[in-house]
Amino acid sequence: MRYSQYFIPTLRDVPADAEVPSQIFALRGGYVKKIAAGIYDYLPLGLRVIRKIENIIREELNKKGAIEILMPSMVPVELWQESGRWYAYGKELLRIKDRADREFCYGPTHEEVIVDMVRNNIQSYKQLPVNLYQIQAKFRDEIRPRFGLMRAREFTMKDAYSFHSNTESLDKTYQDMFEAYSNIFKRCGLKFRVVRADSGNIGGNASQEFMITADTGEDAILYCDHCDYSANIEKATTIIKNIDSEPAKKMELVNTPDKKSIEEVAKFLKVPDYKTMKAVFYRFLKGDKLGFAMVFVRGDYEINETKVKNILDATTIELAKPEETSEYWGCENGFIGPNKPSKKKTDYQVVELFDNSLTNAKNMVCGANQKDKHLLNFNPARDLSRFEDIVFVDLNMTREGDDCPECHKGKLKKERGIEVGHIFKLGTKYSKAMNASYLDEKGLEQNFIMGCYGIGVGRTAMAAIEQAHDEHGPLWPVQIAPFEVILITANMETPEQVTAAEKLYIELQNKNIEVLFDDRKDRIGVKFNDADLIGAPLRIIIGKKIAEGIIELNYRTGNKVDITFKGAAELIADILKKL
Repeated sequence: MRYSQYFIPTLRDVPADAEVPSQIFALRGGYVKKIAAGIYDYLPLGLRVIRKIENIIREELNKKGAIEILMPSMVPVELWQESGRWYAYGKELLRIKDRADREFCYGPTHEEVIVDMVRNNIQSYKQLPVNLYQIQAKFRDEIRPRFGLMRAREFTMKDAYSFHSNTESLDKTYQDMFEAYSNIFKRCGLKFRVVRADSGNIGGNASQEFMITADTGEDAILYCDHCDYSANIEKATTIIKNIDSEPAKKMELVNTPDKKSIEEVAKFLKVPDYKTMKAVFYRFLKGDKLGFAMVFVRGDYEINETKVKNILDATTIELAKPEETSEYWGCENGFIGPNKPSKKKTDYQVVELFDNSLTNAKNMVCGANQKDKHLLNFNPARDLSRFEDIVFVDLNMTREGDDCPECHKGKLKKERGIEVGHIFKLGTKYSKAMNASYLDEKGLEQNFIMGCYGIGVGRTAMAAIEQAHDEHGPLWPVQIAPFEVILITANMETPEQVTAAEKLYIELQNKNIEVLFDDRKDRIGVKFNDADLIGAPLRIIIGKKIAEGIIELNYRTGNKVDITFKGAAELIADILKKL
């Protein structure tokens, strides 16, 4: 491809709203162009990268027997109502009406559509298992789209769905997809980690995320320094040990005038923060029913709201307003303690949850449910016994340095990651809701057992930039780089340089090497700057030394070497095979 005949609208300046390297370089390098918040044009360079990733995905999924289809992006309301997600999904679901006032949504994911397809076409266990996938544009109405394609409203996604007659079959396909995903990201030249994850709005009883490790990653990952345990911070757990073994003391009421925060109370009473109990009041929706939950955790831990949401089986969860805390708990924030609420207080469900960090805690400080009052020497095991149905569950935000929950020997370490793939065991969540069934060996109707598997294609491209770049532009892995080689002529006014460049350009093409020939008459500095933004692994410069039969080979990573012009194409082909 000749640069002068291609479309690469590079920018000299950093766009004002660009925040992270992938967003900066995608815009400056002419990969994408923003047309609205979270909505982008894919320009030729960006599309080349996307297509390469898509081709790798197709090849690996096809090896595992997955079959490609294409479903409509517009989905009728009836299917989403069947699954129960029409209202439960939230405001990220873009709902629209046609001219006949019929309701549709622009699919952010396609569980409902694929279930409808399969229930109308598969009747017998003999037709199972089947694994169907598509690569398609999705839309999620993000409240705050940011970081370019990393969190866009419209994005390209590969989503696959498998259907089974038993869990053993699901387990096999799940493992096949695990292997396919691992191969996909390896072939893309990316470093990744597979972690346990929360299933979120998709649901199911097990899921794993594929994370591209990068310092700028949105997600925090915790992994063990001794075994292979790793998890998204939303899913991570730990073994919380009792810090001291002092005997239980008599509980007493103490004055704590205007001392509300953990830090203020601990300092005033001269106790460490791990000897305090933190209380946070949440409002939640379960379907369309409103409820409230008071959550208690040891003072040196934070509450993991994802875990709280899952325990409550809630659709949404958020902090309660101060006036709601006073109304439904009978006390203002800062002085709240355990106080099994009376059902007569409210028509809404009000529940009390205790984190397992409190299971063996001794002589704690907690709110007394009176203004400016706290309790000293509160012992959960002893003092909660007067309440019925008290259980301790995992609700804390696991931290770096905590003990590994699996090997019990290692410590958890933290790194950042970008989620690019997610695989789920859905079970019968959607098939039951949508009455999708087949006939088993005995002629009895059974609901399909399902798996679900997604890859963010554009996000994978951006994650590659986040993982490998310098101050000048991306350092693309050769497998997904828009071009493998950039050929630059230092001076297009020098016939000898032009003749040599034209000859090498043809030789590289004949070897099926993806080469961009910068045949522009711009200054060499302009060409170098653009070459950095394009990020091809190899750069060939034909300059004054061509008179001696020498040209310059630059690696995008910074190394430079002079090579002979004769045989250069063969040498470059060999180098690319090893990258």
